[in-house]
Amino acid sequence: MNRTVNTVRGTAAAATAAFLAALLTAPAAQAAPGARTLYAAPDGRGTSCTVSRPCTPEGARDRARTEKGRDVRVLLKDGTYRLDAPLRLGPDDSGTTWAAAPGARPVLSGGQDITGWHRNADGTWSAAVPAGVTPRQLFVDGERATRARGEACAASTCDASATGMTGATATGIDHWQRPTDAEAVIRVRWRNYHCRIAGVSGDTMTFVQPCWTNSASGTDRTGPAWDSTAVDSTRYSGVAFFENAPELLDQPGEFVWDSKGRTVTYLPRKGEDMRRARTVTPHTEQLLVVDGAHDVTVSGIGFAYAAYRQPGTDEGYAGMQAGLTLTGATGPVDHAGRYYTKPSAAVTVRGGRRVHVDSSRFSHLGGAGAILEAGTKDSSLTRSSFTDLSSGAVYVGDTEPMPEASLTGERNTVAYNTISRSGVEYTDSVGIWAGYEAGLSVDHNSLDHLPYSAISVGWGWNQPEAQKSVLRDNKVTGNRITDVMEVAQQQHDGGAIYTQGAQPGTVLSGNYINRSAYGNTERDGNGIYLDEQSSHITVERNVITRIGYKWVSNWADYGIRNTARGNWTDTAAPALGGTGSVMTDNLTGLDRLPAQALAVAARAGAHGGPVEQLRTDLARTGTATQSSTDGTATAALALDADTNTDTRTLSEAGAWWQADLGAVRHVRQVEIWNDAATTTADFDVVTDDGTVHVSGKALRPTLVNLDSRTRTVRIVTSGTGRVALAQVLIHP
Repeated sequence: MNRTVNTVRGTAAAATAAFLAALLTAPAAQAAPGARTLYAAPDGRGTSCTVSRPCTPEGARDRARTEKGRDVRVLLKDGTYRLDAPLRLGPDDSGTTWAAAPGARPVLSGGQDITGWHRNADGTWSAAVPAGVTPRQLFVDGERATRARGEACAASTCDASATGMTGATATGIDHWQRPTDAEAVIRVRWRNYHCRIAGVSGDTMTFVQPCWTNSASGTDRTGPAWDSTAVDSTRYSGVAFFENAPELLDQPGEFVWDSKGRTVTYLPRKGEDMRRARTVTPHTEQLLVVDGAHDVTVSGIGFAYAAYRQPGTDEGYAGMQAGLTLTGATGPVDHAGRYYTKPSAAVTVRGGRRVHVDSSRFSHLGGAGAILEAGTKDSSLTRSSFTDLSSGAVYVGDTEPMPEASLTGERNTVAYNTISRSGVEYTDSVGIWAGYEAGLSVDHNSLDHLPYSAISVGWGWNQPEAQKSVLRDNKVTGNRITDVMEVAQQQHDGGAIYTQGAQPGTVLSGNYINRSAYGNTERDGNGIYLDEQSSHITVERNVITRIGYKWVSNWADYGIRNTARGNWTDTAAPALGGTGSVMTDNLTGLDRLPAQALAVAARAGAHGGPVEQLRTDLARTGTATQSSTDGTATAALALDADTNTDTRTLSEAGAWWQADLGAVRHVRQVEIWNDAATTTADFDVVTDDGTVHVSGKALRPTLVNLDSRTRTVRIVTSGTGRVALAQVLIHP
């Protein structure tokens, strides 16, 4: 069995390497006989398109179309190409290569400079905004500013219903100068909503339509029939913050847009001089659109400051999952997400064949990075970087489970890319999303510091419309995923790698996952999440550590015939759900990664990298006791190397749990994982030579640093209550 798996993996790796090698050599190769090289420049003009008399990109494209029967390369000279509309390539542009000229770093930009700043008496600076420009994002000397925002408003005050929300009086919104410029930002489990205020009457706020209706329940278009994650559901806990009001402009690095005065006002960070700073807002939505073309290569080009306008309209941002939104005032009844809308992206490929985007740079975007859709096949996005994006980095495929053959996404590749800090604004988006794809390869990408899931493949939630689909033979291999499902962003019920749907032949292998939902306040956030109808998927030889919940989750009984084998992890997980699903030969509950696991983890990602080794746990050989036991929740369950099982005392004064190490040891740190209900709060960590107090609830985990020589470590509640723990690790 192992020989077969390794042979398949080696063949896949060799194919990927050969493919990338071809991309590496193609742009630099000598032009074939009869080939034509054209040049473009930011200040290009005319139709010569020579190195000394370059054209605009559009001019070079039009000239290339006249070179019938010849291979054409368009080389972009250094500089920033300011686009008022996307560069569009169609069938007539098939066979062309668009690349950076030797030594150049060209950037296609959708940005609009904001100039003419003047200082206000309160220390803020203001500038007029050109007609037709609506600043939703602002970048000052390349650093993203924050739309002025307030504090959270709990559901007890900001009580949402299908028609609006209370709380205008308590928040002071009823006295704001222009509340209709402001938006409510709401997070409910895995969803994110941004709706602008339409009006204020007394204590009640209403919001623009159809944004609010699409964010509420009852549309019969918002997801599965069991869906309970709308703004007017019991899952709603309040507004994360209101944003874009001058009354909220109180922190350096914040800005506000005044739609009536058509001005933007900014409070500078320390050291910023608005008389000299370059200030840019995304304005043009798409920068490159390849529609119906084949055999097109794009290499070495940067894409920056592309806009995403929908959230600023009455449509708003009614997030459904992974950065897709519900739009339109009406639509067909659908519980499988077939009619959701993707975000706008800097690069969009529609119906492409053998379209390759390589060694490109995506940064400072108001929406997503790149989309391959509408039946794009045999195409790739490789060796590119994505950083500081409002939405997700890469979207591949569509949401129709059984498209006609010409619209089926097949044999596409997303490989050797680095993705960091995507989803900055729309925190429900993911790093790499794939819908109903077949033969997709997501290979050796590095993803870090993301608010929600890193890689999501599949769609449909087991709804009748989606139970049969084209999903099959997808590979998620060799990826490095660190610090995702960031706790501060409050997005829940996801995983570093997330799947949906029956996917025969799909393999998740050789991935390194570290710190997904680490430090959470609840038992949430998975390593690999085989959600809903995920079926026929093999999970093998992955290294998964420091996970907020389960290293692998397969909870649904209708997700069948999944296999998890030969993985390395520091915790255990419940058995896989569903008929025919099995777990075998996994090394779980580790406190040190073996050499083989370290090697797999070190190879993962676009460039490989360091591996955070696990730390020796002295408690493994200790003895646990507690002041009392509630039912079967015994003290030993905190020492079983499983963060999914819990101890629990009775509620009593001075309740305690203790580990006896059997001898005096030098202890540097105690790692405390709270139970599922986050019970343990306001407690002391007591050793033989001192006490450390912890206020508030313990996290998953709370880290308590010590410098103690002790035989025992005791966790004692400060008052009357319970001590309940999933795991306690004691590090030398």
